[in-house]
Amino acid sequence: MLTIGYVRVSTDKQADRGVSLDAQAEKIRAMAVVHNAELIDIIVDGGESAKSLNRPSMARLLALVDAGEVQAVIIAKLDRLTRSVKDLCTLLERFERRGVALVSVAESLDTGSAAGRLLLNIMTAVSQWEREAIGERTGHFYFALTDLAKDHRI
Repeated sequence: MLTIGYVRVSTDKQADRGVSLDAQAEKIRAMAVVHNAELIDIIVDGGESAKSLNRPSMARLLALVDAGEVQAVIIAKLDRLTRSVKDLCTLLERFERRGVALVSVAESLDTGSAAGRLLLNIMTAVSQWEREAIGERTGHFYFALTDLAKDHRI
């Protein structure tokens, strides 16, 4: 089975806290061995957010999928691929049309089964909620600081 790996970090801090590109690549290599897959490459997106699919290396990954050059994509963790339910659905539909499985190491997911696809969708919804909740908290904090500054309390 021809397989491609995909790794991503959005910040330098992430690389220092255990989700480094190298750590992700090692997990992908190990999973390829477990699946007896031929890992042809690991595509790297460094310094890119997962809130959009508009990433340089994501375009390369999708070109390989569209050309029928791979049968599976292995990722270290779901949120390295996307944090958007809509984008995940788009990717899954595209992969399914081309007979490509998505395998996530951390979540032990394989979209080769209906149960795997269901679990993947649930986990992506939680990931998207987490991203939106962080945004809300950041916004609330900013407005609270603004109010304090107006009242000259800071």
